[in-house]
Amino acid sequence: MTETIRFEVDGDGIALLTIDLPNTGMNVFNAQLIEDLDTCVDKVLADDAIKGAVITSGKPAFLAGADLNMLGGQAGGDATPEEAFESAFRLNKILRKMETGDKNRKVLAKEGTKPFAAAVNGLALGGGFELVLGCHYRVLADVPSMQLGFPEVQVGLLPGAGGTQRLPRLIGIQAAAQAITTGKPFKGQMAVGLGIAQEIAPLEDVVTKAKEWVKKSPSALAPWDKKGFKYPGGSGAMHPGSVQTFVGANAMAQKQTQHNYPAVQAILSCLFEGGVVDFDTAIRIESKYFMSLLADPVAGNMIRSLFINKQAVEKGSLRPEGIERKKVKRLGMLGAGLMGAGVAYVSAKVGMEVVLLDRDEASAEKGKDYSRNLVKKGVERGKVSQEKGDALLERITTTSDYADLKDCDLIIEAVFEAEDIKKDVTEKTEAVIGDDIVFASNTSTLPITGLAKNFSRPHQFIGIHFFSPVDKMPLVEIIMGEKTDDATLALALDYVSQIKKTPIVVNDSRGFYTSRCFGTYVTEGYAMVKEGVNPALIENAGKMAGMPVGPLAVGDEVALDLSYKVGMATKKALGDAYVESPADGFVEKMVVDLERFGRKNGKGNYVYPEDGGKKYLWPGLQDHFPLSDEQPTVDEVKSRFMVRQAVEAARCFEEGVLIDASSGDIGAIFGWGFAPFTGGPFSFIDTYGVAEFVAEADRLAQAYGARFTPPQILRDMAEKGETFYSKGDTRGRLAA
Repeated sequence: MTETIRFEVDGDGIALLTIDLPNTGMNVFNAQLIEDLDTCVDKVLADDAIKGAVITSGKPAFLAGADLNMLGGQAGGDATPEEAFESAFRLNKILRKMETGDKNRKVLAKEGTKPFAAAVNGLALGGGFELVLGCHYRVLADVPSMQLGFPEVQVGLLPGAGGTQRLPRLIGIQAAAQAITTGKPFKGQMAVGLGIAQEIAPLEDVVTKAKEWVKKSPSALAPWDKKGFKYPGGSGAMHPGSVQTFVGANAMAQKQTQHNYPAVQAILSCLFEGGVVDFDTAIRIESKYFMSLLADPVAGNMIRSLFINKQAVEKGSLRPEGIERKKVKRLGMLGAGLMGAGVAYVSAKVGMEVVLLDRDEASAEKGKDYSRNLVKKGVERGKVSQEKGDALLERITTTSDYADLKDCDLIIEAVFEAEDIKKDVTEKTEAVIGDDIVFASNTSTLPITGLAKNFSRPHQFIGIHFFSPVDKMPLVEIIMGEKTDDATLALALDYVSQIKKTPIVVNDSRGFYTSRCFGTYVTEGYAMVKEGVNPALIENAGKMAGMPVGPLAVGDEVALDLSYKVGMATKKALGDAYVESPADGFVEKMVVDLERFGRKNGKGNYVYPEDGGKKYLWPGLQDHFPLSDEQPTVDEVKSRFMVRQAVEAARCFEEGVLIDASSGDIGAIFGWGFAPFTGGPFSFIDTYGVAEFVAEADRLAQAYGARFTPPQILRDMAEKGETFYSKGDTRGRLAA
């Protein structure tokens, strides 16, 4: 018995190793589990009374990979290269010892070693999948949740315990490359069909089936340790078919990653280099690549923002202390447009009753159609039963009568972005709801403090800003008004937790954080068009910088006419304080003069063929905004996009709109798609170097305008040698 593994030997001499980490709902590879696994494997191999072993889990899932908190702490550490390699290679050594029976890996018994079988009772990802592959026999539970896969690429890493070597030797290089570079998992039946696992059985029988195999197998040998082994479909990386795979895979990978994700290239290198050497050399090559990725800032930034900080806010790190948790049972949703309909769906999906209100019954029913269509697709694809789909729809009640809101626990308003309309629905709602009910606005631009004036209890007024489409976008931006109290914030966070979204909390301002910063990416693209930069260069450079799509395409999706209306409203509200943007003239010309509103009317920066053909950049852009004789470099355009967004994010931090940099990074990545490989704008600034970033921002300000001028906080940080994240800091406050 160890701290993390229960060790039992039955009457047949078969050891059962049950992984069960204390005080956690999920098994993960941490330092203690690695140590305990090493101890248990040695015990099996050293005791002649033990004939073999079965490895299983004491939790519903088998093992969900490595503890990224541990890896995040190792990223960019002070270890020597030798120490870093030994640390990276530790689990590889243990699995190889288990696989061969040779503690020192000097001699491999031709007849094999003591058999190890995996009784996989639930999902096995990352290091968990590698442990499964390190066993000689694999039995999978026949459960819907069964998944086997390598998601490491999603945090800038690769499988570092033999995954890049065992999987291609089981299913071939092409299939393995696709699985490891995308992180897409295998379901149980598919895994058996591909030969990844040998057997699938009812959950209650997996251990028994695994023991039966061990009992009748006096020794075992991995396929790649047998004389004459060949890769499925050929003889490894130098086979003509494999060469073609690598040529195509490299091209496709770089098209998708724009050379921004070194893990993808490292994975393909592991597959190729490992395919031309013996297995023991191959896993050492893998560990070297893993070590290099772990030391790369891309992995460190991605682990911190995409996992550690994201997980923290989802677990309630932003929630005020000392306030009892509440559950929203009945939601009042004002406005059945795209946003309101989406909020209604995600709320009903988790069991809430929803009152969906619009100006008339027909409009409300049209909003419910959004849920009907999603349920229909879910049923057709087998993702939801008809019974569950019908129950979801029954929980959504449509109405045009405000009196139907009287028993709601929370109200969310998502009507048109006009102050008079919002004032009207707020007052009508308050007249019928209880005097302790929180009112939230889904506005994306209008200050919450101003909207709260329409509500007699401003301390119970808050912003809950969703992103479209609501059912797919993971982020929710919660905005505190000047008088919003902690109890109201706590309820908003509880609601977001119920619908399984990722929250950030920001303070009030026009555009808040995400809309304000996201807009800079689009408007910088518009400014370049006005300057005469080639639109194709603008779009491609945006994607090469790491953004999901180019700024002109995004502008079309948002709608040019909406940008124009928001701009006019902002100009009116700010009066003399309004600062003219280089993009203003572009938007006005496109909307007012040319009536190009974006995708919504089939005419914008792009042309949208009526026959449904592929969209393309509107050639007329160059007629109305002639190209300059001198075009900027790709790097110059990329710098403008990245620095402009990061400068605005830093201004939000300086102004107190952002509470901490970690929320800024999470909000940027999940809110508007800021290049995930950077870890977010604050991680980007830290990695760039604060002083170097200030110098680049000053250069761009000199060349293109004051919008690039870095805020004073960055100058002060540069002078003091400060960063947003100190070593090991995940919250992202100022640190020396």
